[in-house]
Amino acid sequence: MANSYIFSSESVTEGHPDKVCDTISDSIVDACFAQDTASRVACETLVKDNIVVLGGEITTAADFDYREVVKEAIEFIGYTNDDCKFNASNFFFTNALGQQSPDIAQGVDAEAAADKGTEEQGAGDQGIMFGYAVRETESLMPAPIALSHQLGKALTDLRKSGKHTWLRPDSKTQVSIEYVDGKPNRITAIVVSTQHSADITTQEIRDILKKDLIEAEISGDLLTDDTEYLINPTGLFVIGGPEGDCGLTGRKIIVDTYGGMGRHGGGAFSGKDPSKVDRSAAYMGRYVAKNIVASGVADRCELQLAYAIGHPDPVSVHVDTFGTNQVDEAKIVDAVKEVFSFKPADFIDQLNLLRPIYRETTNYGHFGREDNLDALTWEKTDKADAIKSILS
Repeated sequence: MANSYIFSSESVTEGHPDKVCDTISDSIVDACFAQDTASRVACETLVKDNIVVLGGEITTAADFDYREVVKEAIEFIGYTNDDCKFNASNFFFTNALGQQSPDIAQGVDAEAAADKGTEEQGAGDQGIMFGYAVRETESLMPAPIALSHQLGKALTDLRKSGKHTWLRPDSKTQVSIEYVDGKPNRITAIVVSTQHSADITTQEIRDILKKDLIEAEISGDLLTDDTEYLINPTGLFVIGGPEGDCGLTGRKIIVDTYGGMGRHGGGAFSGKDPSKVDRSAAYMGRYVAKNIVASGVADRCELQLAYAIGHPDPVSVHVDTFGTNQVDEAKIVDAVKEVFSFKPADFIDQLNLLRPIYRETTNYGHFGREDNLDALTWEKTDKADAIKSILS
């Protein structure tokens, strides 16, 4: 008898209040790195109504107008319509950023310090990070989150193209997929909720988005006569963005990663420079897991890394292939340790992370996007042959 279940994942567009904050925070990271690659950045953002608050710790030689960076980020998102209370042309701004604690800095810096056990660069914090890959989409991502991101990005493209002028920036998508014997079989439900202007009816929105979004983006046999479409199910979504809900950096960590199918260590990405292993080690984890699957030694892989603050080596490296491995998992761990270095200084260099690339990562998933491999280097599969060669 076939084993079947339904798994759902959601995505949100860049106009969602939390993603507004992520976009602003990553814009600050990029502004720092554009001038000073030694910047240490931990920038948190809060938005509500037409208020933007920055908080956190930054140590940088970069000199720029923080308010102008925030304004440009809001314009990039598309909050430029007069019918939205949150608007790039009129917002209150508070900058509550301080400097990184010297106690943390001495642990991260690649130099000796009192009672520090090494002169190497250490991890910027303790914690656990996960990487994940699965052979069910071309990008080696779980299908529900991949399709949710695809719909969200396409919805934003429709808005920014000007084809549908009633669309506003705040939107969510969600895809539910029935799995049979571990493989995607059909889409059981698609949810799309989008902010809109007041001069269009809900039925018009439903008809347009079913045709111009869902059916235009999802082809093949996944859509069936039984697929349920829930488009703006509340019936009204005029008030949205930070006017409708308070936003905070780092509240969409499952959207940012694997849609709930892969585990998460709890650390957010946006607003952090790569000395923070919450971000950089999660990128490294994806890089390793994707190359393991691309090598053919497993169809599904989850990698866990764990670090202690100020310490250069991981305290653990664990691989779980969920029974899909072609060789012993212990041998896979040995192989990846031979191919990759898990010291923060090494993988920051290997993935070329000391660049202003971070707003490129903010929206529609930090993983699974292959549209810009020059920036999203952790999506490359350039180590798959090396892993395969060691294990063959």
